[in-house]
Amino acid sequence: MIAFDATKVDFDKGGGLVCAVAQDSLTLQVLMVAWMDRAALDETMASGEATFFSRSRQTRWRKGETSGNVLKVSAITLDCDGDTLLLAVDPAGPACHLGVTSCFGSVTAPGIGRLGALERTIGERALAPPEESRTARLLARGVKRVAQKVGEEGVEAALAGVAGDDAEVCAEAADLLYHLIILLKARGLSLEDVMDVLAARAEQAP
Repeated sequence: MIAFDATKVDFDKGGGLVCAVAQDSLTLQVLMVAWMDRAALDETMASGEATFFSRSRQTRWRKGETSGNVLKVSAITLDCDGDTLLLAVDPAGPACHLGVTSCFGSVTAPGIGRLGALERTIGERALAPPEESRTARLLARGVKRVAQKVGEEGVEAALAGVAGDDAEVCAEAADLLYHLIILLKARGLSLEDVMDVLAARAEQAP
């Protein structure tokens, strides 16, 4: 059950419907836009999976009910006018009916969102047998080995920053970020925990 006060939503303004924007909770990529009536919102809150209202078919439909590409909803936020919902979702597959991640272009997790996509991939590979995944093998060796690897990659990134070309700096930085996210995973932490620290520091900055 998702905690959200549905009584604050203004369904009257849109003739019983409100716009619903689905956004990947990790990458922050906008995946799709659809419509909800009160019943679709209630079903979404109860099931934890995004359910919408089809204006063409005049009926409710649950995303992924035929394809399996459901949108698991972790949070719902109402906009300042009370007539648009933002759904934070964890997609089980492509959100677009064309088979791509987003209805807004074919690029997956653009920009800084790539880190969220990487974190999700690391989480998936962590569940694989060690013999099938480099990530799983590293995690199986324990936090100390993962931390050691972060140290090694940090040194390589620093050396590249001093003496390497731009391509080498970027490659080493990518290796460092990959292993840093694995370390967070090994400690039961996430990028979101790090973002919370950065947000708190930003609020304290003069």
